[in-house]
Amino acid sequence: MRERRCISKGTSGPESELIRFVSDPDGNVVVDIAAKLPGRGAWVSAERKMLEVAISKGKLARALNGAKVPADLIASTEEMLARRALSLLGLARKGGALSTGMDAVRIALKAGRPAWRIEAADGADDGRGKLDRLAKAAWGDIPVAGCFSAADIGQSVGRDSVVHAALAKGPQARAFGEVMNRLSGFRIIDPKATAGESG
Repeated sequence: MRERRCISKGTSGPESELIRFVSDPDGNVVVDIAAKLPGRGAWVSAERKMLEVAISKGKLARALNGAKVPADLIASTEEMLARRALSLLGLARKGGALSTGMDAVRIALKAGRPAWRIEAADGADDGRGKLDRLAKAAWGDIPVAGCFSAADIGQSVGRDSVVHAALAKGPQARAFGEVMNRLSGFRIIDPKATAGESG
């Protein structure tokens, strides 16, 4: 994987750990999650603090030839990362790589080790706890994405709401993992685990 230089840290790292920003035709800084927008880009480590430094010290504006930095750039960057992660769940669902619902996740856990479990942030603790114990007994630690609402997960896969899901290994899971790694620099990926509420 190509390396990029973070304008805040002044050090280089894998492209998957940084976020690209460009200037739009109106001279405003915009986030380029997929790193495909035209023009010169500036790279910042995928951490809220590093983006704050890039903005407050004028590094981002200078790197993009004086482009204007919107007041909500940090919030919009986090939102774009979240949207990208959810869209990948939708693609995985269409490709048959995402199991949704308590029963389907139980079956998936018995069949093999998934790459990720997805647990709605607003889901009930008892259901989450049962799957936590089953997953740990069968496979040990499995990454959990617990920072999306049931409605957001559901919308991404064409349902009203989804509380429990399991993402199988494969290209979508790898892409999802990269986005979640970036998103972890802006929000807690699994608040319930961090708070010690699940188990």
